[in-house]
Amino acid sequence: MIFLQLFITFFEIGLFGFGGGYGMLSLIQTEVVHNHAWMSSAQFTNIVAISQMTPGPIGINSATYCGYTAVKNAQMGETMAMLGSCTATFALVLPSFILMILIAKMFLKYMDTPVVKSIFNGLRPAVVGLLAAAALLLMDKENFSRWDLNPWHFCISVALFIATFVGTRTFRINPILMICFAGFAGLLLLY
Repeated sequence: MIFLQLFITFFEIGLFGFGGGYGMLSLIQTEVVHNHAWMSSAQFTNIVAISQMTPGPIGINSATYCGYTAVKNAQMGETMAMLGSCTATFALVLPSFILMILIAKMFLKYMDTPVVKSIFNGLRPAVVGLLAAAALLLMDKENFSRWDLNPWHFCISVALFIATFVGTRTFRINPILMICFAGFAGLLLLY
């Protein structure tokens, strides 16, 4: 019975949880702590802390740990708790998966129409602008330093930025490889 409740609860959260993982946390807390009483508020706080520390999206991590904890608190054992974990995670991801398949089918069907082409032509500069804004926000004194505070740190940061940009843009080096190179160079040169 708890598995069906977990599935329905996390499917609804996945369906109506807008705003990313952090936006889902209040929905998850309301459902698992207040509505179903599967765990205490302290346990949920611990789950959020663990979800932030582990790799992956916080909403999915929280669902995984909540499913495990809910079944474990129902005295069902380790194997069943892992099944609860899988159930909650699958239910949370399923609405997005279905939606993406539907959007992909629609896109493949209508991608050559003038309306869709116009939409993507309008979105392209907006995406470039958002990426540029994110890059500029990261170019602050904590990440790049400032010439007047630490000229060596600032010059190394700018040189790594230019080398990474030229490497990915001109020489078509894999961006993940460039991130690794830049991280290694930063370790060698800055510390």
